[in-house]
Amino acid sequence: MKAVQYREFGAVPEVVDVPEPEAGPGQVLLKVTAAGVCHSDIAVMETPPGALGFELPLTLGHEGAGTVAALGAGVTGLRVGEPVVVYGPWGCGLCAMCAQGKENYCTRAAALGIRPPGLGAPGAMAEYMLVDDPRHLVPLGDLDPVANVALTDAGLTPYHAIKRALPGLLPGSSAVVIGAGGLGHIAIQLLCALSPARVIALDVSPEKLELARAVGAHETVMSDEQAVIGVRKLTAGLGAQAVFDFVGAPPTVAIATAVAGLEADVAIVGLGGGAAQVGFGMLAYDAAVRAPYWGSRSELIEVLDLARAGEVGVHVETYGIDEAPKAYERLHAGRVNGRAVILPGG
Repeated sequence: MKAVQYREFGAVPEVVDVPEPEAGPGQVLLKVTAAGVCHSDIAVMETPPGALGFELPLTLGHEGAGTVAALGAGVTGLRVGEPVVVYGPWGCGLCAMCAQGKENYCTRAAALGIRPPGLGAPGAMAEYMLVDDPRHLVPLGDLDPVANVALTDAGLTPYHAIKRALPGLLPGSSAVVIGAGGLGHIAIQLLCALSPARVIALDVSPEKLELARAVGAHETVMSDEQAVIGVRKLTAGLGAQAVFDFVGAPPTVAIATAVAGLEADVAIVGLGGGAAQVGFGMLAYDAAVRAPYWGSRSELIEVLDLARAGEVGVHVETYGIDEAPKAYERLHAGRVNGRAVILPGG
């Protein structure tokens, strides 16, 4: 079968032929219908040798949707042909966090060598994908897999970050979204659906700011040296009650903390390598900075329910599996507006 793999450090992804996997005891084999392309993949490919924690080659794709192709011995609760999406942050299933469905915060995954698909384990960017346990699958129902596969990360990750901030997003409040790309354009929709806050979107790209306005942002600001002044002006000098940085680079982290108001919630989500300066006098009083990661299984179900209700949708660009290297090239150049999705069967 065809698969998109990162095979050598510093090289670009390749489309290669690999053996089709078989479902062993407790496993599920999926025929993949769609796989999302994410900046996290770029971060993996920019990691120096020896720092990844796993060996190459790696089949990419941590956002996956498909239909059940085969069930391993002992698997129940699923039927062949059923459409599902993959819950990506795999954990041990036994620790206190996993018992709450928060496998994204599994306390034993690292020690046990458990890695997410596409980020250590073979991912969804292939014609078939092996899932280690049926609990890592969520029914898709009648949702379009191509239009919704990105919700498994690009929807789940901002939803998890936003959910914690909702108590502070009262009428009259403001929320800032930095980076209106794959995650950011979904975050804008989630904020509009879940809170009365005025949403202010920042980006360096006029095209992405246009997308931000199209999906519901009330205000847009260029993410440049004047961004802090612009946001402060829009918030009457008070700053925002919640700030979500989906870039995470040093300049955007600096903006995120500078536009945070009193008792604000600041979430640094992007993997750009930035670090916030936290201390008395460096932030507004009682502002909190956190670095959330992915989300829980129950939150993924909630995100899909929001999609069914028409409250959130993903702007997608589609590519056949042979075009995957082109999709990564466009993503790296900042030319993907929304989310790129690979169609392994097309």
